[in-house]
Amino acid sequence: MSLRQALDRFLPWIEAELQEIVQTSCQGLEPYYGMMRYHLGWVDDHLQPVRASGGKRLRPVLCLLCCQAAGGDPWQALPVAAALELVHNFSLVHDDIQDSSRYRRGRRTVWDVWGIAHAINVGDGLFVLARLALDRLNARGIPPAQCQAATFALDQACLALCEGQFFDMAFEQLLNVDLNQYLAMIQRKTAHLFAASTLLGAMVATEDKAQLEGYHRFGEYLGMAFQIQDDILGIWGDERTTGKSAATDIRDRKKTLPIVYALNHPEKRDLAHQLMELYAHPGPLHETEIRAALEILDQVDARRYAEEMADQYYHQALHSLEQMPIAPEARSLLVELAASLVGRQA
Repeated sequence: MSLRQALDRFLPWIEAELQEIVQTSCQGLEPYYGMMRYHLGWVDDHLQPVRASGGKRLRPVLCLLCCQAAGGDPWQALPVAAALELVHNFSLVHDDIQDSSRYRRGRRTVWDVWGIAHAINVGDGLFVLARLALDRLNARGIPPAQCQAATFALDQACLALCEGQFFDMAFEQLLNVDLNQYLAMIQRKTAHLFAASTLLGAMVATEDKAQLEGYHRFGEYLGMAFQIQDDILGIWGDERTTGKSAATDIRDRKKTLPIVYALNHPEKRDLAHQLMELYAHPGPLHETEIRAALEILDQVDARRYAEEMADQYYHQALHSLEQMPIAPEARSLLVELAASLVGRQA
């Protein structure tokens, strides 16, 4: 089976599971659940059916592939896969509010359409639905002890995500963010949910601690590589591919890896100081300031540094896979998915 065939098989399952979870039998609550469904790409802002982008469902696909690789039945892991996607989307709804982002995936964000108060409530609802989704594991034949362990693992990932978001927002007010602080932030905000995706998929299939630790490492390293690659695209990405303007992260004064590297460059202190001055003022940077920042990043070779670090984490992820007893076909699918997530060729 190729990755394309696996996606063609799994994505309809994931959508069906999510559709079953994000619904209500109370007519008066239809608008509330409609806002959730809008964010997930199923309805328009008039709550009429539409086929819009709701994201790539990366985490649930990763979950199902790891379940299969560990010798389990991916159908049994669907509640976990749906829970992971709902957690991811609860964080996005809240993140859009915190960043004052008016657009996501080419459409207005929930808060921009219905207001901040409703958007907070929508995000909270998605979070609770994620936890309730795990109750569906019982009906799939998963023993209670494994269900409890899955719930604990997901809760740990959720808390880490919130901690990472705190760091990310706190960094907006700081100029002296160093590499260790940055890595701690993305580990919590991004990598832990990737690690939960690979771990939870495997947990449905096996209780072997060594295997579970291996899948967790694979997901965490992959999440780190994915976030650093996203940092690169946030500055130098093609708008036709990313869906957002190039240098968006610079405009918004985000402390992503290339910026952190330039601000802490051990040799070119003059350039670091110039960049610090650009980032010192509140509000979005203007075009001339963005160009100046890009020139500084070019002079310190920040893109190469970030690409090399993403590559290191990517190969650590692959190394983790190599250490585990996985059938060649299942390993190949995970390698191909990992490569696609970080812009590599398998």
